[in-house]
Amino acid sequence: MRPDISVLGRYTYLATELFWGTVAFVLLRRAGALRKAAVTILVLYPIAYVWDRYTLAVGVFDITLRTGIDVAGIPLEEHLFMAVVPGLVIGIHETIFGNDAADAAGG
Repeated sequence: MRPDISVLGRYTYLATELFWGTVAFVLLRRAGALRKAAVTILVLYPIAYVWDRYTLAVGVFDITLRTGIDVAGIPLEEHLFMAVVPGLVIGIHETIFGNDAADAAGG
């Protein structure tokens, strides 16, 4: 049985982003890839923002368990999502392959 985190009400989505963001941060820090991830996230962010704003505008999805705080036309939680997802992907990638890449490059 899955725990019902909707008991967090309007903070449910925010709580999940903070949880997975923490996981991503720990992985990135452990792998020594915080700077690499930050640069990648900054480059991807404008694309993700336009994509997210469009999908919300046309009704592709509706976020009900959120704070209700919008920043630049999209929910606060979506801004976090646009950093957490690539951060988590890079964190996992660097955890798995980071040392191999450094070893192959002679470092």
